[in-house]
Amino acid sequence: MPPNVFVTTHIHTDGPIPGPHSLLTLTSTASSADGVLISTFSTNLRELPGATLHPIALSHWRTRADDWLCTRRSSRPPALAMTDLTRWIDKLPGVPTFVADTARPDYLFVYWYLQRFTGRWPFAGTVPDAELLDRLDCTAFCSLAGCRTPHAAPLAAIS
Repeated sequence: MPPNVFVTTHIHTDGPIPGPHSLLTLTSTASSADGVLISTFSTNLRELPGATLHPIALSHWRTRADDWLCTRRSSRPPALAMTDLTRWIDKLPGVPTFVADTARPDYLFVYWYLQRFTGRWPFAGTVPDAELLDRLDCTAFCSLAGCRTPHAAPLAAIS
């Protein structure tokens, strides 16, 4: 049986839930069980039609104007971005397993977007393990400067 490949995801949003609010950026890494990086994926997404910027997210993004602009560069339609993410997952060597912390919005947004735009969840399983997620943290691969600044509040947790 092929080994598990652990996929961690770091996101940025413009509100607390998908649908009324949009996923703006997504960065994922695939790692082996011992933490060796296998592959990365990153994309910016266009806002959902009719979605709005949540007032709390707006006030936060105003403090990070450069990061906001970075999320809008080369943004792609959600269906294309999620199709490409699914293709990336399908090509991973091993059994793709999503690692999540249920206190963060990553799982909710990724699950909703994948179901909405590809009609499937491409992972063999989900591991709700905050410690494993922290150990395999993919924030360093995020294109936003605010994510790479020590002690910066994670935008996805706030927005």
